[in-house]
Amino acid sequence: MTTRPLDRDDPLDDFDRRTIRLLGTDRLVFVTGGGPAVIVMTEMPGISPHVARFARWVRDAGFTVYMPHIFGKDGAVPRMPGALFTMIGGCISRQFRAFQANESSPATLWLRALAALAHEECGGNGVGAIGMCFTGNFALSMMLEPAVLAPVLAQPSLPLNDPAGMHIAPDELAAVKARMEAEDLTVLAYRFAGDKFCKAARFAAYEDALGGAIERDFGRQSVRYRFLGASSSERFGGSVIFAGMSVT
Repeated sequence: MTTRPLDRDDPLDDFDRRTIRLLGTDRLVFVTGGGPAVIVMTEMPGISPHVARFARWVRDAGFTVYMPHIFGKDGAVPRMPGALFTMIGGCISRQFRAFQANESSPATLWLRALAALAHEECGGNGVGAIGMCFTGNFALSMMLEPAVLAPVLAQPSLPLNDPAGMHIAPDELAAVKARMEAEDLTVLAYRFAGDKFCKAARFAAYEDALGGAIERDFGRQSVRYRFLGASSSERFGGSVIFAGMSVT
C-alpha cells in the first residue's frame, strides 16, 4: 500500500467518485476495493487524510468501501477557520440534530439506503457500518437496514450536551435490540479513556439498553478489532481485523 502524507491534502484519486441518487437526493460517494461492503462515515470536519487512510486500511483488508461525503472539504487537512465553520454548521443542521437525545439523525435515512444499495452491488452476507465521533451513533441507527450486520461505533459523541444520552429514537432502539437478539448480532463500540465528547456514562447507557449485545473497549490510542460473535462473522463473510480504529 502506498504511504500518503497526512499533513497534505489527499486527492483521493484511488477512489471512484460516484454520484448516487437515493430517496430523491444525490450525494457524492467515494468507492474503492472489492469484497463485502463497509460504509465508512467520516468524523468532523470531513474526509481528512487520516480518514482516507483508515478507509484504505478497510479496503486492503478485503472490503469494498463506500465513503459518502457528509460534510467538509473532501481530502483536505483540517484547517482553521474552515474546520470550525464546518463543525458549527454540523451542530446546527437539522440533518444531524446534534443536541437531541432520544432522537435519530435524519441523515441516517439516506445512509441506510446506501447500505442497501452497497449490499445489492457487492453481494455477500451483509454490510458493515463504521461511524466516527460525530457520526459514531449513526452506525447503530443503520441497524434498521436489514443488510447491515456489523455496526461499529467509534467514540460516538452525540448528543453533544448529554454525556449519558443516546442519539437514537426509543422505538428505533427497541427495534435494533430486537433484531440483535433475534439474529444474535453484536454491536462494537470504542472510546478513549478521558474522552471529553464520549464519556463513560454514554457507554453505560448503551450497555443498559443493549445488554450482552454490545462489546466495548476503552483507553487505547489505537484499537484492533474483530467483528465479534460467530453468527455475525459467519453471515458477514468471515472475521476480519482492522487496525487503527481511531483516525485522529
